Amino acid sequence: MDRRRSAGLRGEEEAARYLRKRGLVILERNVRSRLGEIDLVAREGATLVFVEVKTRRQDRGDPPESGVTPQKQARLGRLALGYLKAKGLGEVRCRFDVVAVTLDAADRVAAIRHIPGAFTL
Repeated sequence: MDRRRSAGLRGEEEAARYLRKRGLVILERNVRSRLGEIDLVAREGATLVFVEVKTRRQDRGDPPESGVTPQKQARLGRLALGYLKAKGLGEVRCRFDVVAVTLDAADRVAAIRHIPGAFTL
């Protein structure tokens, strides 16, 4: 496995752990469709939360969350609609969160930033 993929997997694991500690229930991980992938699907109370996890090393210039571009947001919206339809959930309260994970040179977590309601569609 390459170093970048390894960092991404590590970030997703740390993000799931972080969210669980804050009371969110992780329902699914790595939900794939022909359009792409939803990193985490969680529930916080009555709200269904679609979570995009971005992981970067400290030596990179931009913060991890900068990778959630408007194009990425639009794709995540389409993925979320497909998920809701496939699960027969209809009208349910949803939000889009971003969890930004920063790793140090030894691949240890240097920082985790949870951004609830990071964007709306």
